[in-house]
Amino acid sequence: MTSTTSRQALVRFLEDRFACAQACSRCARSCALRASLMHPDGPEEQGLVRREGVLCAEVCEATVQILSRQTAQDEREVRAQLEWCRDVCLRCADVFDGFPGAEGSAKTCRECAQACSDFLAVL
Repeated sequence: MTSTTSRQALVRFLEDRFACAQACSRCARSCALRASLMHPDGPEEQGLVRREGVLCAEVCEATVQILSRQTAQDEREVRAQLEWCRDVCLRCADVFDGFPGAEGSAKTCRECAQACSDFLAVL
């Protein structure tokens, strides 16, 4: 690999890492907001949306923390976190799809899942 190729690979890696972290932050905010909009005494479906939203926000925040570390990291741990984040985001999007008014949050979750998948591809 030439130094130019190495530099391009590093730039792509860092860009994808940053894009993933940004997507996770947006998703966390969207899920936390969606969860806070649910009335605590609402029906079971609202409770499911709230639980999934809170879980997704927490997983996304943890992923941002891992991706923002400057120290060397175990690639397996980063992969596991990204895969978990992707899966939780997709599950949350599926739950949001069934709830009126949550379409924007579902879209944000899917975008985050895609960003995780994109970053996994360059690891």
